Amino acid sequence: MDGRDPKEVFNKDGLFDELKKALAERVLNAEIDDHLDGEAAEGRKNHRNGYSKKSVLTETSKLDIRIPRDREGTFDPKLIARYQRRFPGFDEKIISMYARGLTVREIQGHLLDIYGLEVSPDLISTVTDAVLEMVGEWQNRPLEASYPLVFFDALRVKIRDEGLVRNKAVYIALGVQADGTKDILGLWIENTEGAKFWLRVMNELKNRGVSDVLIAVVDGLKGFPEAINAVFPQTIVQTCIVHLIRHSMDFASWKDRKVLAGALKVIYRAKDADAAKGALEAFDAGPWGQKYPAIAQSWRRNWERVIPFFAFPEAVRRIIYTTNAIEALNAKLRRAVRTRGHFPTDDAAMKLLFLVLRDTAREWKMPPREWFEAKTQFAIMFDERFVQA
Repeated sequence: MDGRDPKEVFNKDGLFDELKKALAERVLNAEIDDHLDGEAAEGRKNHRNGYSKKSVLTETSKLDIRIPRDREGTFDPKLIARYQRRFPGFDEKIISMYARGLTVREIQGHLLDIYGLEVSPDLISTVTDAVLEMVGEWQNRPLEASYPLVFFDALRVKIRDEGLVRNKAVYIALGVQADGTKDILGLWIENTEGAKFWLRVMNELKNRGVSDVLIAVVDGLKGFPEAINAVFPQTIVQTCIVHLIRHSMDFASWKDRKVLAGALKVIYRAKDADAAKGALEAFDAGPWGQKYPAIAQSWRRNWERVIPFFAFPEAVRRIIYTTNAIEALNAKLRRAVRTRGHFPTDDAAMKLLFLVLRDTAREWKMPPREWFEAKTQFAIMFDERFVQA
């Protein structure tokens, strides 16, 4: 510190960078000494042969490091391998920024502004493209044989395709395992949300080891329940109550929504299917039904897939209609998508969404508080099928 400004210790080319450089070179020299001692013990004649310079990117700067060489060219350092140009941690920093919605150019500008690092867009793309290999491995990993509960959902993402920005559907399958822990089963991108595509998704899940799903919670897509039962014939398909409520709100003015939501609660909180049907009829005949007739019609169209809900005990119902897990997940995905606006390719969208899902899954440590009561009900209702789960 003698003769230095303390404020510049952590600046680019400051004392901190000098210490990292000195430590790296000392480690490399220790490595080659150990390597030469090992070869001498085996009777080989080899010795040092000067140094070569290599520029290495760290999390905060670019360091010019002297790499020791040996005469026989057999020395391959572990700290900085022969073709390695980035310190451990540098790639993770780029991936972390990418996961937060920054584009390649924005990451380049951020590294330059904050750390004074001049990094090419090609390097950043190379680092983020490595995520696709992780996506491939994750997407093809084996799954559990049975899941008590699986939520299927889709959200819209803008992706450039053939010179035009199109709305494409991103499909998500979120499973709940027998112990209550959550598991994202897969992520798929398609032009439209269709039952034929969902049939392909079901077959993929089966090929990856899933043999049974006790309850599948879906939105109101036509043909979707048939696609599920074609692959998993014993699965109870339940229309997502949250989706029905949101669809109902689309017909109402903003000032009426809070009171209207309370009126709809009487329907899905009814004690059984008959009471719920009576509540729906009363809603339709009442002032809200007269003002917004399309709401009751929407519930009637989906009624066959709403009825299973009322056969479940209260603990299971709460898990199904609140769908907090999938809703919280979608909120984070939408936030990341809004930050980016649109994506240049399907792969770019897949990389970002996968990283958001991965970071979100790390936060899942405890099962839902209703699960302890719910799993007892599952064990009674589904008998051996839940035991196998």
